[in-house]
This record gives sequence, structure tokens and C-alpha cells, in this order.
Amino acid sequence: MLEDTVHDRWVRAQALFEERAYREAAVLLAELLDDPGDVVHELTDVRLLLARSLFHSAQLNGTIRVATELLEHDPNEPYAHLLVGRALQRQGRQDEAQPHLRLAELLGGYRS
Repeated sequence: MLEDTVHDRWVRAQALFEERAYREAAVLLAELLDDPGDVVHELTDVRLLLARSLFHSAQLNGTIRVATELLEHDPNEPYAHLLVGRALQRQGRQDEAQPHLRLAELLGGYRS
């Protein structure tokens, strides 16, 4: 049997996201991050795609959690700020969303 490598799972998760199978992508990405044997848990790209997958599958609390964790490692990641801001907006938390949306625009040109 062929080994299912970290790279294989990453590529599969990206394909699932592109196919708009956001929940399935989120499950696979969460498994990648939770695997203690992999160095993947430190990678911004994996965390960002997980946060995007959670957002697109309307898992807003998960989006906020993952994007906030990403921001702890990389506070200048504009798309993470955008995801936090948009998730907070969708929860009706406009006042909390605004600083993140402003930072997203300043750091990366993303408009809310």
C-alpha cells in the first residue's frame, strides 16, 4: 500500500477546497495540524486554508479561533484579519470586526 504523505494530504485538501468541499477540506486540514509527528502545525498556509474552509462552511467560531491562532504567529497576515473581521460581522459583532477589517485593508488591500 502506498504511503499517504503530508504532501499528499495537503494537495488533497487544496483540491477539496477548490471543489468547494469546504467541510471535507477543513477536516483534512485540522487533521494535518493536529498530527504531532508533522511540522505542518507551524505552517501559515495550512492554517490560512483551514480558516478559509471553516469560513466558507459557515463554521464562524472555528474561523475566528484558527485565524486568531494564525495571527498570534503572524500578526501581519492580512487575510487572517479579513477572515476574523468577516466572521465577526456575520455574527453581528460589528464593533469587534472593524479593527480587523481596517488592518486587512491596510496590510493587504482587502476591503470589507
